[in-house]
Amino acid sequence: MTTTAGLGVLGAIAVAVLVIGFGGTTASSTVDAPASASSATSDPTVSRASSPAEPSAAHTTATVSVDGSAMAALSGLEIKGRAPRTGYSRDRFGAAWADVDRNGCDTRNDILRRDLMDARTRPGSNGCAVARGTLADPYTGTTIAFIRGSATSQDIHVDHVVALSDAWQKGAQQWDQATLTHFANDPLNLLAVAGTANMQKGDGDAATWLPPNKSYRCDYVARQVAVKARYGLWVTGAEYAAIEDILQRCPGKDLVTSAEPPRTDDSIDAVAAPEGTAPSTPASTTVSSPAATGTPAEDVYYENCAAAREAGAAPLLRGEPGYRSAMDGDDDGIACE
Repeated sequence: MTTTAGLGVLGAIAVAVLVIGFGGTTASSTVDAPASASSATSDPTVSRASSPAEPSAAHTTATVSVDGSAMAALSGLEIKGRAPRTGYSRDRFGAAWADVDRNGCDTRNDILRRDLMDARTRPGSNGCAVARGTLADPYTGTTIAFIRGSATSQDIHVDHVVALSDAWQKGAQQWDQATLTHFANDPLNLLAVAGTANMQKGDGDAATWLPPNKSYRCDYVARQVAVKARYGLWVTGAEYAAIEDILQRCPGKDLVTSAEPPRTDDSIDAVAAPEGTAPSTPASTTVSSPAATGTPAEDVYYENCAAAREAGAAPLLRGEPGYRSAMDGDDDGIACE
């Protein structure tokens, strides 16, 4: 009896020891996990964020803090490889230059009014359509006279600082339509620039293209970081390194957090000047427009682009009197370019 009882007690003790030992091993594994994660983040190819933000219309506010320095915000961006371009098209981001802020003016003209010096708008356009102005181009460091016309309007492009294709491959594929449209028209991500420089950039990121104007590079990459932080987009390892290299030369560079265009009722109408000439001191006559000549805007009709050019109305932007999609071959919102 005594021996049997003793064996029972010893068995119980052995079982307890095994249970305790097993529990101790699990705890030890749990404690070691953060150390492994910490060592992983030292590899520049590993994400610095725990998980990407869930894309939605809520991306109109920051998913990563956009206050403080650009360098600090860069360190919070996720780093991973570029996703395939599969499924990308400009149409995925909604109609070109949609009036998302509902101020009665398309986004392209909003940005031209914001970025051009001495911008003058076409009479009868409710302070919207920019007729002329002067751009101090940030990408090239040159000064460009903007004159609205079929041969001159594309001297100045409105660039997506973070290209739409780049965004698509770095997180935007999962967004809803509202977020895609908002991103394509967010003033924070838009700049009026020299058309030639924008063509050279294409859809490149900071690892493949930087503005020729070296004095603007800090501002340029800081703006890219602000956009990517606002929308939860990631960067590639090469892109991260390129941006970091630039920001190390201006470590205190702050992020741009607001870039709203001026109100349309603050616009100043243009006066007449020969097409292709530089902006000058206002003369006494106004630029011809349907509203100025007494023709109701809704009744304006051009049979084709030749007729629009002959009337001095080309190029026509989506939403303007006389615009028809049939005259906008590439559906970019600008007819008779």
